[in-house]
Amino acid sequence: MPKQRTYVCIDLKSFYASVECRARGLDPMTANLVVADPERSGTTICLAITPAMKELGIRNRCRLHEIPPGVEYVTALPRMRAYMKASADIYSIYLRYVSPDDIHVYSIDECFIDATPYLSLYGVDARTFAVMLRDAVFQETGIPATAGIGTNLFLAKVALDVTAKHAPDFIGYLDEEEFRRRIWRHRPITDIWNIGPGIARRLARFRVFDLKGVTEMDPDVLYDEFGANAEYLIDHAWGVEPCTIAEIKAYRPGSASMMNGQILPGAYTFEEARVVLREMVDASVLDLVAKRLVTNHISLMVGYGADRGAHAAGDGGGHAGAAGAAGERGADEDGGGAGRGAREVFVGEHGARPARGGWGPAAHATRKIPERTSSLRRLQGYVDALYEEIVDPAKPIRRISLGFGNLVDEDLATYDLFTDWEAEGRERKMQEAVLAVKEKFGKNALLKGTSFQEKATARERNTMVGGHRGGSVAIAEDPGRL
Repeated sequence: MPKQRTYVCIDLKSFYASVECRARGLDPMTANLVVADPERSGTTICLAITPAMKELGIRNRCRLHEIPPGVEYVTALPRMRAYMKASADIYSIYLRYVSPDDIHVYSIDECFIDATPYLSLYGVDARTFAVMLRDAVFQETGIPATAGIGTNLFLAKVALDVTAKHAPDFIGYLDEEEFRRRIWRHRPITDIWNIGPGIARRLARFRVFDLKGVTEMDPDVLYDEFGANAEYLIDHAWGVEPCTIAEIKAYRPGSASMMNGQILPGAYTFEEARVVLREMVDASVLDLVAKRLVTNHISLMVGYGADRGAHAAGDGGGHAGAAGAAGERGADEDGGGAGRGAREVFVGEHGARPARGGWGPAAHATRKIPERTSSLRRLQGYVDALYEEIVDPAKPIRRISLGFGNLVDEDLATYDLFTDWEAEGRERKMQEAVLAVKEKFGKNALLKGTSFQEKATARERNTMVGGHRGGSVAIAEDPGRL
């Protein structure tokens, strides 16, 4: 029988806001500070707010205009490079206590640690071990943290998300028995990791509103409703998670993909959005060339503005992740249903939110192209044709996501008897020259003329990290003294 393991999930409390507080010599637990870019609009989402503001009833990820007028606070522009550096510095602190083989970085402010071998090494219990790591981070950076402890990764995460916030020392603990006692009847179910409003809404159709209800459902019904994902839902409802950190690190995906997406700063026309899409194709192809990869699969999602115009002034932003597994053709399918009557609202740990996003419908499709290539000329043509095929030119556009899938080494690129080798060679040399210039002098050192059009976004996005400003700030000296 395998040895019982103990996992610790550590979350840096209001991380972005805490970094900004420390840079200003403020106490992250008592100062009123908001991380947001007010230049975008009043509907800009706050990336983080301090715990003191949450205690005033202000929800995390609120919009600037939702903060009550009487609340005084400091506004800090997002500085993603500073947060990345702070996260790396904190990770280096963990490495003084544990091996990198026993750490899984879940996000910029959260990680899992397999504490099993270290409890006997340091002669401590799990709670003392978590306190030791948390105190080391606070003493060196001034950034507070919470922790969840569990007998598997899922229980550690739920202990962090649900029980730690109510514990006097901000450390939660769950084993299988405690999970059944404290979490089975917990509502809203959206507080549970990996259960979002969409899953909650589908469960509600069966009059199921908590994990205990999931355990009482017929498994066949769950599989009919959720497919293979029902297995995860059933396991988690029973507090089971067999996956280990070692298995996560050993995992290698069967296929690779890349995605480039952004929310536009306002409603764009068909032709204005086409300019942005061509910039995105250009950037994605350069990424293919730099990594020496080719693709034979493209995916495109174009989201329209909501009918009620609630998002006429946008927040901007970008997203990177796996290329979408969108349906073969889903043009004009509902991507949110905004403006089509009242929508169901779920209340979770981040406050009330609609069951789906507040956007209008979206056009989306995937296509397998007849060659493996990294040619800008060819990929631009395929994407442009798909854009014209699925997008309604009469509708305002607010979101664009472009994906390249089935990525393989460029040695597997396909050619035919009609391939113009000289033209291919010239294009490749040009792409490599562009990469060399951008690497040495910055992404905006060499741009196409289209990027200087009024509605183009590449120049601004090239200065951002993760869709936000990337400026750096220093942590205040002697962070332990507030």
